Amino acid sequence: MRISRIATGAVALGMTAVLITACSSGDSSGGSSSGVVNAWAGEPQNPLIPTNTSENMGGRVLDSLFSGLVSYTADGGTENEVAESIESTDGQNFTVKLKDGWTFTDGTPVTAKSFVDAWNYGALSTNAQLQASFFDPIKGYDEVAAEVPTAQTMSGLKVVDDSTFTIELKQPESAFPDRLGFTAYYPLPEVAFKDMTAFGENPIGNGPYKLDGTGAWQHNVRIDTVVNPDYNGNRKPKNAGVDFIMYNSLDTAYTDLLANNVDVLDQVPPSAVTTFESDLPGRTVNQPSATIETFTIPGRLPHFSGEEGMLRRQAISMAINRDQITQQIFNKTRTPALDFTSPAIKGWNDSLTGNGNLKFDPEAAKAAWAKADAIAPWTGSFEIAYNSDGGHQEWVDATANSIRNTLGIDAKGKQYATFAQIRTEATNRTIQSSFRSGWQGDYPQQYGFLAQNYQTGGSSNDGEYSNPEFDRLLRESAGQTDQAKAQELLDQAQEVLLKDLPAVPTWYRNAASGWSENVSNVTISWNGVPVYEDIEKN
Repeated sequence: MRISRIATGAVALGMTAVLITACSSGDSSGGSSSGVVNAWAGEPQNPLIPTNTSENMGGRVLDSLFSGLVSYTADGGTENEVAESIESTDGQNFTVKLKDGWTFTDGTPVTAKSFVDAWNYGALSTNAQLQASFFDPIKGYDEVAAEVPTAQTMSGLKVVDDSTFTIELKQPESAFPDRLGFTAYYPLPEVAFKDMTAFGENPIGNGPYKLDGTGAWQHNVRIDTVVNPDYNGNRKPKNAGVDFIMYNSLDTAYTDLLANNVDVLDQVPPSAVTTFESDLPGRTVNQPSATIETFTIPGRLPHFSGEEGMLRRQAISMAINRDQITQQIFNKTRTPALDFTSPAIKGWNDSLTGNGNLKFDPEAAKAAWAKADAIAPWTGSFEIAYNSDGGHQEWVDATANSIRNTLGIDAKGKQYATFAQIRTEATNRTIQSSFRSGWQGDYPQQYGFLAQNYQTGGSSNDGEYSNPEFDRLLRESAGQTDQAKAQELLDQAQEVLLKDLPAVPTWYRNAASGWSENVSNVTISWNGVPVYEDIEKN
């Protein structure tokens, strides 16, 4: 998901992005006796529309309210959810059959049309959905996604009957079905299309939870959910609901956690990384998650286009002492990055050609900067934008110091008050500096980390990077049935990124999480998000 989505997806990438208005859950409706779990969260960037949610805060709510064709286990496995079967003989043409009995929480049935209409809405350019590029593999996407669309629906989607539809892809992609548990592929009820903006304020889903009545989303304060009694899928809740409580500070959230006023916090603040395991005895995890943190340097910024820009991005990357920062600031709850994906995802490779650009090398950094200066002398300052509500100032300051001390330039952080503010400027392509970004896996494949962030026109390609060679390698990899060959092509695609550095990978994020004395059976999933439905109130 998502921190572009973290920022990061998220993501996004999304990730450690908390937003505005602290709200102690001490005055929450979900006390320990209620059976409702109080979970740390932040204000979503946009109304809760699956195809327009590209960050973690909105994504985690939608994942609670909706179910897709498949769902993911805590360890990243894939199971059929709404789908009875997804079958293909050639990896390009798929027949999807739905299970009987699925309904939305307004009582209307979940049908083949619910999926096909939602996907077509998401892909159509005139709807301007942030997640549109997730439908790129489907035949007919190019026509509906064009600036001036020549079709309103994708030719590769056909409704056969209420419980059956077919998908035709542009090319064989045998791994495509495993992506279909991601947010962008959720179904929508017919009522959504009457007023999509209004629907996004009070979404009607088919998942394990539903909103706790009209007005359950109190903007910048909380989103309250209760169990959907008609849900009969893989993720049956063991609690009475989840209230997503929004904080303006990770430190405030952590204080509430220590006081048992919030039940689960999936990322402790930098101020607590050395103490949280002793502060919360027996109530913590510190485990790898499918999350990478980066900062994006758009090529449209002065001095960052063409050969000059490539050299400067390489220099900046090699000027960062990742080992020192992850040890001193994060107490080893982060691991220095060696690629653009995550060690928690199958296929990760720590020996890619070019990953030396991600290692601290002051002399090589100075040499690359000098080569760039020979093309055009440097002017101005280098800024890294971050949201102050997400616990980022410490690492940004340390990273800027490392760059400044190595290259002898003015490097500094650029503070935004909220995650929503920085994401809006990044999405609108109006931000005038580099900016923190990252990615939290949407589905357990390396492809998801690479396609949405760096493919030309990718839904989270906020730096507007475009390299035809990277696009070619990524597409060829997706079309391979030989997994070894597919991985080889993915590695080659990453090696293009390691040279160009459209974003600078910094570190992989562990899920350093904790929970209150009021809950048990807390599991952090493969992508670093709590498995909310499994949490039990004591």
